[in-house]
Amino acid sequence: MANFRSNKKYPQHINGQSTKKKFEFKSRGKPKGNQFRFSVKEEEQEISRLRDQYFSITIDSSSKFSDFPLSKKTSRGLAKGQYKNPTAIQRESILPALQGKDILAAAKTGSGKTLAFLIPVFEKLYLERWTRMDGLGALIITPTRELALQIFETVAKIGKDHDFTTGLIIGGQNLKFEKSRLHQLNIIICTPGRLLQHMDQNPLFDCTNLKILVLDEADRCLDMGFESAMNAIIENLPKERQTLLFSATQTKSVKDLARLNLKNPLYIAPHEKEEYTTPNRLQQNYVVVELEDKLTMLWSFLKAHPKQKIMVFFATCKQVKYFYEIFRKLRPSILLLPLYGGMNQEKRNKIYAEFCSRSNVCLLATDVASRGLDFPKVNWVVQLDCPEDAAQYIHRAGRTARLNTSGECLLVLLPQEEDGVVKLLEKTKVPINKINVDQKQLFSPLVKIQSFLAQSPELKETAKRAFVAYIKSVALMKDKTIFDVSQLNLDGFAKSLGLLVTPRVRFLNKMSVKKKNVDVSLKVTVDDEEEEVSDSELFSVKKSGRAIAEDVQVENEKESVTSKKKITKIKLLKKSLVTNKKITFDESGDILNENDDEEVYDIEKARAKLREEDVADKERYKNLHKAKRIARKEKLKRKADDDDEVDDFGSDEEDSVDLSWLPDPDKVYVDQKEGNSEPEEKPVPKKVSSKKRKLAETIGDITLTEAEQLAMNLLK
Repeated sequence: MANFRSNKKYPQHINGQSTKKKFEFKSRGKPKGNQFRFSVKEEEQEISRLRDQYFSITIDSSSKFSDFPLSKKTSRGLAKGQYKNPTAIQRESILPALQGKDILAAAKTGSGKTLAFLIPVFEKLYLERWTRMDGLGALIITPTRELALQIFETVAKIGKDHDFTTGLIIGGQNLKFEKSRLHQLNIIICTPGRLLQHMDQNPLFDCTNLKILVLDEADRCLDMGFESAMNAIIENLPKERQTLLFSATQTKSVKDLARLNLKNPLYIAPHEKEEYTTPNRLQQNYVVVELEDKLTMLWSFLKAHPKQKIMVFFATCKQVKYFYEIFRKLRPSILLLPLYGGMNQEKRNKIYAEFCSRSNVCLLATDVASRGLDFPKVNWVVQLDCPEDAAQYIHRAGRTARLNTSGECLLVLLPQEEDGVVKLLEKTKVPINKINVDQKQLFSPLVKIQSFLAQSPELKETAKRAFVAYIKSVALMKDKTIFDVSQLNLDGFAKSLGLLVTPRVRFLNKMSVKKKNVDVSLKVTVDDEEEEVSDSELFSVKKSGRAIAEDVQVENEKESVTSKKKITKIKLLKKSLVTNKKITFDESGDILNENDDEEVYDIEKARAKLREEDVADKERYKNLHKAKRIARKEKLKRKADDDDEVDDFGSDEEDSVDLSWLPDPDKVYVDQKEGNSEPEEKPVPKKVSSKKRKLAETIGDITLTEAEQLAMNLLK
């Protein structure tokens, strides 16, 4: 049998990379120390006793955990974790779950839902005498990695005495390490994406013996974001199983329940009849500020609460990244930590643990930290961006005031969001009060932010991405009565982030074009409805507004294609619109042509003058080009004449090719007795001038005697 051990700081799980020893196995030998073990006979007796008590004990008689029919190993784990009295959701859901019923439970945030489904999981496997060789017995699915890690820590805390192997399967970890050990696990705590990856790629994964399925934050697991993954997972699970669904805002959709094959589920909502759906000790307020004042308000809030534990929720990851980087440069008196979906998993775990351990810290996060996470002693939850719906607000606000502790929540709204959000929260039974911001307490860091952005191009790009991401998040919201992009002050918002120029948001241009087309069609429809019917048109068939709008659109497209130069100055002149006037002044500044005030500048004359000047320019350019061509020819001719004066028998170039290795045709080879001897070289003729060359040409026909006489005369 395998027994799971946990580290003091972080529990060891199968997909971490920080340590090699993920599991430690114990033998069935002699118990050591405080190990809690039974013999086989004692276990069988306890199992039979527990089965008999499940239907004999009522919920009203169970005021403590010791009153529930639980195994001694589970009771011992609860005692070590100092869990004595069950909460309302635990008292009403544990006993029906032990009886094997499907549960659909909804409870307030921080009401102890984790124990409400972990205790039935332990008892179910214990009654089945589950071992490591039996494979997967319980599957717990959560929407976020941090929530899965938190559940895993709770399992290691209260299930230490049970002989079950437990594994944490989340993204961002070593996939090969998980594959090699997945078949040894009895309880798997996972996220949908990584679980589906193992189902598709891991041949060792087997869930045919699954006994119990748990969905924590079930409404989030079953929504559109995880719909395809959850459908694929449910198809691979056996139909004969027990299913437990827990959430603070539970789904009641018949479609969702049919997907899970629930059999007569028991709906449990102990706080449904209460006055409010949020914790009683949670103080909830909201403020109304302009979009360009949000950053100033948040900075002033952090400066006013330097020694408290604060969580700030944003709509997008890029906003969290930018606010963290710029606030860190401003150096507030409180530690800042970012947490968003695009971070490395090891870094996310480190930030999660650090935020839990500190008392004066501010966590800037997205909705990845809004569900199920039990952060201890959080004083403030600030929702800087408006939540999408009431359920999202409840989950965000539920990070404080947990398990009968007190806390405060501040919701920041824009003026156009106030009416719709307040009505929505009142409908969901959420008490919230409006407070006003004291303008004297606001400190704007805009000048420093602009200087930081000017010094760092990377930070400037981060600000641009945060700007665009927020605009997109507002545009993608479903409730357009609350979230309207057209009412946002984009220039002011960009300036508040430190940007001097408002970034271009491309999808807004497309939206404006679509809106214009819709307005044109509506206008045409209204005009068609208001048109009076004349006698001649009484029996004529009229087109509908939609058809007329389509005709107008087609005609506009044809006009834009065929004629693009219709709006010209000539057209304006035909409409008697004066475009230009020519007024002449004298040296003293008086108008010379007062009587010609209505004289219009003649465009045709101006065009004719431009054409004449164009012809003159072309002629001038032609002559200039011709002169350059003639000068080039003369230069080439002079260069050719200079080359003719050079001696034909030699070359003055230093870079001429060396041909000394070739046979010299001027050499005379004399035959010797034993063969050919070395050739005799004739002297190389020297360079001669042109005068000497002409003299040689004139005396070329004289006789030998005359030549000798001439040579003697020359020697003298």
